[in-house]
Amino acid sequence: MMPFSARAEQMSWGTPRSAKLAMRKLLVDIRQTRTISWPTSIVPAYRLALGVVSSPAVIDLLGILAYGELAAFERLASDSALAPTLSDKTKLSAMAAAEYRHHEQIVARLRELGVDPEQSMLPFVDALDQFHNTLIPRDWLEGLLKAYVGDGIAADFYREISAHMDPQTADLVKDVLADIGHAEFAIDRIREAIEVDPKVAGRLALWGRRLMGEMISQASLVAGSRPALQDLFLNPPVGAPEMTVNELSGMVNRLTVGHAKRMDALGLAS
Repeated sequence: MMPFSARAEQMSWGTPRSAKLAMRKLLVDIRQTRTISWPTSIVPAYRLALGVVSSPAVIDLLGILAYGELAAFERLASDSALAPTLSDKTKLSAMAAAEYRHHEQIVARLRELGVDPEQSMLPFVDALDQFHNTLIPRDWLEGLLKAYVGDGIAADFYREISAHMDPQTADLVKDVLADIGHAEFAIDRIREAIEVDPKVAGRLALWGRRLMGEMISQASLVAGSRPALQDLFLNPPVGAPEMTVNELSGMVNRLTVGHAKRMDALGLAS
């Protein structure tokens, strides 16, 4: 049988229904291979008892978040250079600074846990860099959409994982993933651009669908490569509930709905 990650990479995401249909197929793969946990919305389908929290999973989550926030800082700083107005440049620069402060918060927590922050980030550098290098925006608007839609899906994924961990970790994740004003900023600018040139909507809708598919593939590859994150969902300790087909399906549905709501807010087809 073809490895799960390879099948995920070969899927097509170019049609309006393709992302949801592909996720349905991946739901079957989850049950067959038991190699991946899935992103969902802020509210989880169930919660593991605090007594069975996995320390390696906590370190993995904080590691990927630390590098993700550092990468977000770099992207927003780069996007600010493309901003069409001084006001936009100032706002994006402020958002970039906020992302770096989030990075510092996570690094501080890792050090409290006696973990080298750099070592905790290293396992995720190649995967996240590959994702961003594969999806290089062609212009200012695609950059805004990537940050709004792509980061939104990733945030759902990380919140779901953190909901199964200790309260301090969950609160930290909630804090660093809080909207720093980028959602409203992206919505306003993209809607304005569509009003000026309605043809922009079609191109951005296609870009949004591609982002959705690539984010799912990225989540599968990252989670599938980290045993501690897999076990948190699919191989819980004795006495902890295992994910059912219905719960996994619910996660897929909520992820799809979250993406659709973000696209709707922009006036784009999902």
